[in-house]
Amino acid sequence: MKELNRFEIAKMIALAAEARERAYVEYSHFRVGACLKAQSGAYYLGCNIENASYTPTVCAERTAMFKAVYEGERKFEAIAIISDSANYTAPCGVCRQVLSEFCEADMPVILANKEGEYKLVSLGELLPLAFTKEDME
Repeated sequence: MKELNRFEIAKMIALAAEARERAYVEYSHFRVGACLKAQSGAYYLGCNIENASYTPTVCAERTAMFKAVYEGERKFEAIAIISDSANYTAPCGVCRQVLSEFCEADMPVILANKEGEYKLVSLGELLPLAFTKEDME
C-alpha cells in the first residue's frame, strides 16, 4: 500500500467530516462524507444524497469521484470516508467498483469512525478481484 503520513490522514478525515455535514439523508439519517485526493494534489469532497425512491441515492464516495472526473482528474492517491457510526465506514460494493475504475489496487482507503479514529486498508483489500478494463481485452 502507498504511504500516507499522519498529517495527510488527519487532513483528509477532517475534510471528509466537513463533507459529511452536507449530506442529504432524509430517510436513513446516516450521514457519510468522503475526501478523495487526486494525484494532482486536489481534494474532492462528497456526501451521500438520498432519494425517496432509494435507487437513485448516491454515496459520498461516488459523489466525490464523479466531481473529480468531471473536473478532468483520472488518477488518485487516497480516499477517506467517515460517517456518524462508531464503526469504521467502508465503501459499499458499487463504490468499490467505481473506485477500481480510476484507482490502483494499492491506493490507501482511510476508514474512519465518528470519533475520527481510523484504520488503513488498500482498495485491493476491499475489492480483491475487481472487474477492470483489463478484463475486457
